[in-house]
Amino acid sequence: MTRSTRSLVLLAAAGAVLLGLVAVLAFRIAQQQAMSATDRAAAQLARDNAGLFASELQKFRLLPLVLAEYPDVRAMLEAGDAATIGRINSRLELLAQRTDAAAIYVLTAQGRTVAASNYRLPTSFVGQDYGFRPYFQGAIRDGGAELFALGTVSGRPGLYLARRIGDAARPLGVIVVKIEFEGMQAAWARQQGETLVTDSHGVVIVTSEPRWRFGTVGQLDARARAAIRATRQYGALPLTALPLEIDGGTARMRGAPDARIAATGLPLTGAQLRVLYPLDPAMRSANANARLISLGALVLIAGALLLLWRARERRLLQIAAQRALEAQVAERTAELRETNAQLVSESAERARADRRYRAAREELAQASRLGSLGQITAGVAHEINQPVAAIRSFAENAQGFLAKGDGARAESNLARIVELTQRIGTITAELRNFARKRTPETGPVDVDAAIESTLLLIGDRVRAQGVTLERTGETGLQVIADRVRLEQILINLIQNALDALTRREKPVIRIGTARAADHVEIEVADNGPGVAAQLRDQLFMPFVTGRDEGLGLGLPIARNIARDFGGELSLAESALGGAGFRLILPEAAHG
Repeated sequence: MTRSTRSLVLLAAAGAVLLGLVAVLAFRIAQQQAMSATDRAAAQLARDNAGLFASELQKFRLLPLVLAEYPDVRAMLEAGDAATIGRINSRLELLAQRTDAAAIYVLTAQGRTVAASNYRLPTSFVGQDYGFRPYFQGAIRDGGAELFALGTVSGRPGLYLARRIGDAARPLGVIVVKIEFEGMQAAWARQQGETLVTDSHGVVIVTSEPRWRFGTVGQLDARARAAIRATRQYGALPLTALPLEIDGGTARMRGAPDARIAATGLPLTGAQLRVLYPLDPAMRSANANARLISLGALVLIAGALLLLWRARERRLLQIAAQRALEAQVAERTAELRETNAQLVSESAERARADRRYRAAREELAQASRLGSLGQITAGVAHEINQPVAAIRSFAENAQGFLAKGDGARAESNLARIVELTQRIGTITAELRNFARKRTPETGPVDVDAAIESTLLLIGDRVRAQGVTLERTGETGLQVIADRVRLEQILINLIQNALDALTRREKPVIRIGTARAADHVEIEVADNGPGVAAQLRDQLFMPFVTGRDEGLGLGLPIARNIARDFGGELSLAESALGGAGFRLILPEAAHG
C-alpha cells in the first residue's frame, strides 16, 4: 500500500467517524426538539381545554345559589300545595331551556323530588328518592355539594350541583342543577390529541374519545369500588382500567403510537385534566430534518476529503484543481441553500397555519360573549358617526379657508378635527375594554371615570329618549371594585331607569355620589312611575320583575356583584318621585 493510498484510507476513516458523530448528534437533538415541541403543544392544549371546562362550570354554579333564595321554592317546600308545585315546575322547565341545563329539580329534606324541569317527560325525576346520593347528603350537611355521576333514572352521565335551601338547623330541602358535557366532548374530539378528565378515583368522566369514558387510569382498589357502588355513582358500569401506561412525560396506549402527556388541575374537587398529544408528527419532521443535516454533513465531508486528496495527488495542477474544487463546493453549497430555503418555507407555512388555527379558535371563544354587546354597540356607532360627520365638515371648511389664504381659521378647524378624533379613540377604547376577555381584578377604581365610561357606552340611548341626565354630589372618589363589573352594575341601573321613563314627559335621571364614614354611596334615581308597592320587598329576588318581557335576574346579579366587592345594592327613596337605587361600596384608601 503506497503512502498516498494510506493517506486516502486514513482520511476516509476520519470522515466516516466524523459523519457518524454528526448523524448521531443530529438525530439526538432532533428527537429532543420534537419532544419539547410536543410537550409545549400538549401543555397549551391542556390549558385551553381546562379554561373551557372551568368557564362552562362557572356559568352554571350561579344557578343553585340564585334559586335557593327564590321565595316560591321555599313556600312549596313548607306548604307543598299543587298550585305552587305547578308554577315551580313550569319555571324550572323554562330556566333549563334557556340555560341549556340538563335538568333542574327540588328535593325535600328527606331527599324526595317534588318539582323538576323534566316533569313532562317519561323519565321525570318527580317522586324519585335521591336521599342516598352524596350530593344531597353533602348539601344538607355543608350547604353545597358537587358530584359527577350516572343518572339513576335517565341513565345519562352529568355533573350535579346541589345547594341547601334553608339553614343548617332547619333545612327545607335541596335545589339541584345537572349539567352534561356532550358538546364539549364533541369539540375536543375535533382537536389533535386526546383529552380526558378524571375524578378523584381516577375514573374518566369527560373525554374526547367515547370508548375511554368510565374507564380508569390505573386499577381501582376494593375500597374505592365499594364506595362507588354504595352511592350508585356509576350504576353497574365495570370501570375497567384503560390500557394506558404512563412513563414520565410519555403515555403509551396499547395499539397506538407514543404520545406526550400534560396534566392540569380543574376547579372541581379531585378532578384532573390530561392531554395525550401524539409524538409521531413532530418526530417524523425532526427525523427528516436530521437526515437532511446528515446528508449535508456527508456532502461537506466528501467535498473536504476530495479537496485534500486532489491537493496531495496533483500538486503540479494545484491551481486547476483548486478551481475545480471551488466549483464543486459552490454547487454543493447551492444545493444546501436550496434545501435550506425549502425548509424555511415549509416552517413558515406551518407557522402561518398554526396562527390561523389559533386565531379561529379565539374568535369562536369570543363570539358568544360579544353577542350580548349588540344594544351597546348600536349606540356607540351613533356616538362615533356624529364626530366623523363633524370631522368631514371641518375638513371641507379647512380646504375652503386654505384656498382663500385664511390660515388661522383653517388651523382652528384642524385643531377641532384632532379633538374629535381623540373622542372617537376614547369611545372605542372604552368599548374594547368592556368587551375584552379578562380576569376580574379588584382594586381602587375612580368613580367619576367609571360613570363617564358607562355614559360613553349607553349615552346615545339617553339622548335618543330625550332624558335629562343630572350629576350631583362629590367628585374625586375612589372605591374598591373591578372597573368593568362596576360599569356593569351602573349600566343595569341606568337601563332600568330608561325603560321606566319610556313615553314619560320631561324624563330625568340623576346620578349622585357621596362619601359616608368608610364607604362611598352612588345613587341612581329617576322621575318615572317608581316601583310598585307589591314588588318593593321582593325586588331583588330572582325572577321578580315589573316588565312583561323581563326575566328578573338583572338586579339580583347586580347585588351579588356589589356584595363581591364588600358592598350592597338596595332600593332607595327617589327625590325625583320615581325609583331610586343606592349602591354602597368600600372606599379606597388615598395614597
